[in-house]
Amino acid sequence: MNQKSLGKSNFFFDWVMPVGIAFLIVLLINRFLIFQIKVPTGSMIPTIEKNDRLLVSRIYNYDSIKRGDVLVFVSREYNSQWFVKRVVGLPGETVDIDDTGKVYINGKELKEDYVKHPSPKEGHFKIPEGKYLMLGDNREISEDARYWNNPYIDKSDIKGKVRFTILPLDRIGTIK
Repeated sequence: MNQKSLGKSNFFFDWVMPVGIAFLIVLLINRFLIFQIKVPTGSMIPTIEKNDRLLVSRIYNYDSIKRGDVLVFVSREYNSQWFVKRVVGLPGETVDIDDTGKVYINGKELKEDYVKHPSPKEGHFKIPEGKYLMLGDNREISEDARYWNNPYIDKSDIKGKVRFTILPLDRIGTIK
């Protein structure tokens, strides 16, 4: 082997292969483990602000979803638009919302310290198996299940659970 072909070989193994492998790893992580999303509205204020960038973990075990989780899902009603909302109702539950904005699960009041702007929009929901009821934290402006023709989100439409705010820098932290 001459010096010129040895240099090309070293360049490939020292630069091209590691960069290619790193790129492949990033694609696989994004496809199967985590992704990021930018929030376009203020429907989750104060938990999530408009234009926050969030780190979301993909959900594979739907039994792990619990009330209070902030999820990313697609809406079949809105041309597969992506939404970020909080799980309020689980499969098989009955959810009632009164004219003061209080939420009741199977007749018991739900404590929601994260709701700072309630809405008088009432509702009664009997959640089918395999479906979830999602509401925004900023109920005053949130276009959520209370307004949809089909208020229930199928588990297959859930894309992930919000874990962290990653931007802006002054809001970095976990989502509660």
